[in-house]
Amino acid sequence: MTLDYPNWKKAIIVVVLLFGLLYSLPNVYRQDPAVQISASRNAVLDEATREKVQGDLELAKIPFKAIELQDKRLLVRLIDADMQLRASELLRQSLGENYTVALNLASTVPDWLTGWFGAKPMTLGLDLQGGVHFLLEVDREAVILAADERLVDEIKTELRTRKISALVARATDGVLVTLRKEEDRKKAASEIANLAPGVQLIDGPASLDAFPLQVKVPEASRTAAMDQVIEQNLSTLRNRINAIGVAEPVIQRQGASRIAVQLPGVQDTAAAKKILGATATLEYRLADPSNATRALEAVQTGRAPAGYKLYFHRNGQPVLLSRRVIAQGDEIVTATSTIDPDSGTPAVSIVLDDGGGRKMFQVTEQNVNRPLAVVFIERIPDTKMQDGKPVRTARVREEVISVANIAEPFGKRFQTTGLEKTEADELALLLRAGSLSAPIDIVEERVIGPSLGKANIRAGVLAVLFSFLFVMGFFIVYYKTFGVVTNLALLLNLLLVVSVMSLFGATLTLPGLAGIALTIGMSVDANVLINERIREELRAGTSPLASIGIGYEKASGTILDANITALLGGIALFSFGSGPIRGFALSLCVGILTSMYTAVSASRGIASLFYSGRKKLARLSI
Repeated sequence: MTLDYPNWKKAIIVVVLLFGLLYSLPNVYRQDPAVQISASRNAVLDEATREKVQGDLELAKIPFKAIELQDKRLLVRLIDADMQLRASELLRQSLGENYTVALNLASTVPDWLTGWFGAKPMTLGLDLQGGVHFLLEVDREAVILAADERLVDEIKTELRTRKISALVARATDGVLVTLRKEEDRKKAASEIANLAPGVQLIDGPASLDAFPLQVKVPEASRTAAMDQVIEQNLSTLRNRINAIGVAEPVIQRQGASRIAVQLPGVQDTAAAKKILGATATLEYRLADPSNATRALEAVQTGRAPAGYKLYFHRNGQPVLLSRRVIAQGDEIVTATSTIDPDSGTPAVSIVLDDGGGRKMFQVTEQNVNRPLAVVFIERIPDTKMQDGKPVRTARVREEVISVANIAEPFGKRFQTTGLEKTEADELALLLRAGSLSAPIDIVEERVIGPSLGKANIRAGVLAVLFSFLFVMGFFIVYYKTFGVVTNLALLLNLLLVVSVMSLFGATLTLPGLAGIALTIGMSVDANVLINERIREELRAGTSPLASIGIGYEKASGTILDANITALLGGIALFSFGSGPIRGFALSLCVGILTSMYTAVSASRGIASLFYSGRKKLARLSI
């Protein structure tokens, strides 16, 4: 057994070293706190915008490094995080709602690294960069209620079309349809089966003139409806977060009914909560022409006339509105906060989709000079203490914001007035982003400031650094020259971990740093195993050069088996875990793969540089 190491393997080590240096290099460059400005709707970003931003910053005496116009965005590089916050607040007010101003971190990596080689630094996670984390829960009961109410309306409409007289109401686990005749029950069952495939139809006990039919919705349908609602809410939340201008947010489903949202760099958590959990929307309904008299009667008796529902105007006056909704939030294509040219008051300019526009035109054409009301609906989350525990509830606020006579027919485009400026701005944003398919509650909130993020980075880097120093010191003292070989292999391993994670755009989190530290420990185990195998061969009387070769050969199989079992565990964590667990698993898996190469192949190549030229070697320094 000799220590000869093929030249092509030595060349691979050189290539791997150059690769590690090249793709880990971008992480050396620090990022600049920045404010990113992008245009929305019909606004444009040009040199005039750049000059305005520069003038505003200079007037406010906010120092900046540079203002760059690139890729349809304007990037303002600031001195520090405090200046970044001041600049973002100033520019939001200065530029208005036609521009989106977001906090960001601007890369300082040279163009030759990013352009020629595609090298980029690792993205910092929320725990290292700072920001806010929300865990949102979709209201399952509200999803079931909405689905059952839709089913009730569909069954009523279908039976009315088939001229089948029935009483349809929501029941505990579905819908209860009460018919007058047995033959009507059979007809209704057939129609409902075609209308809602998958429901279970159960005949209830009949009486003289009541033949109940229970429409039971199976649990599988409930789960499917919940999945659809969560997917729709995920899309809506992405639109809302994009609208408020958060760079690189993380929005993902977690479990059966929850959504995790991470907003790096966000400091105004109150505004973020308001946008995430808000379910404000609009409904357009016809008002009772004799509104004043009959509305007062409805208040006194507590009962509204057939076909109407009692509401209250925000000025306190009672209003009777038709139960039929002409158009609502999910039919709105776009909404823009504006000023009504006639009254000079805040307004929201609305554009409906084709279906909503047709309905609006038909109703307004048939009801000229009849009052049309706009209902503002908002779900407000609340938390109450019961038996010493917080119980999350919500109240729905419905109020009429305007009632005006229809002067002439209109369709897709019109304006809604009666709002305050702040309400108009927020409502326009929510309507543009879309309505949530079901209410969501914020069940967990964690805020991590930039200073804590810096502390986490410092603590994590120090942990990795000291673990390296202690291990390297131990190897040099205990294994002498072979300790130097081992240390060089460990350094190459760390370099490869950083470069591979950077190349694939991995996000570095605090658990990820822990995974890197653990990888160092596992790599140490492999090198200890090799060194002890070499010592065993020396004690058995084998020559020094042969001991090195035999030690590597015998240890390789054991190292491979141990690392594969650890790798399978890391893959399982990555596949079934979420959030921090996946960050830990990713760095662990990458570290295991790189350590399998550096501990055996690279380490042996380094050892051959030390000893292969010596034909007669009396003893090893190990």
